[in-house]
Amino acid sequence: MRRSATIRLTDPRALRAYAHPLRLALIGALRGRGPLTATTAANLLGVSPASCSFHLRQLAKYGLVEETGDGTGRERPWRATALYTRLPKVAATPEHAEASRQVYRVLAERYFHKVLHWLATRTAEPRRWQHAAHFGDEWLYLTAEELADLRHRINGILRPYRVRTIQPKRRPLGARPVTFLHLAFPEDEIGGDAATGRAVRRRTRHRQ
Repeated sequence: MRRSATIRLTDPRALRAYAHPLRLALIGALRGRGPLTATTAANLLGVSPASCSFHLRQLAKYGLVEETGDGTGRERPWRATALYTRLPKVAATPEHAEASRQVYRVLAERYFHKVLHWLATRTAEPRRWQHAAHFGDEWLYLTAEELADLRHRINGILRPYRVRTIQPKRRPLGARPVTFLHLAFPEDEIGGDAATGRAVRRRTRHRQ
């Protein structure tokens, strides 16, 4: 397995299997911490080893995780088969569209809970981390081509840091796991005249 590889999910059955909060958490733990047994993963995630074993087997059916070949029973280590998951941007069939919606909905809920946890605990963090954290949004007017180019540019900026996920020795002193959310999507045009539009934008843009 190449740890830098990306797995592409196109089968609706695989997408539905992926669209589960605990399975997403399991994959995240395996990608971030390396091989884990069902027992170790259960302790990390606060669930039972039996539940972890079941969900690991379900993920293995679609090539998302695999056993390392060591250990026995629930002490057999599992690992992620890829570092990233690529989801379809355009659905080929109604079944595909519904399965994709399920995945994105679960992911959005996961992001939401992560943000709420940060907001609830941020004051307990060192001041330098509070200052360094990002929280905000931008209202931009872009073409589809410009939006795609923006995504490529952001990916280029992040690329040098991604290697640290799979190579702990590359992490500088003081480095911590950081969730970097990047969401960009078109919206309907603002109603009203230009002056009203500017007022709406001022009310809806927030940055920290």
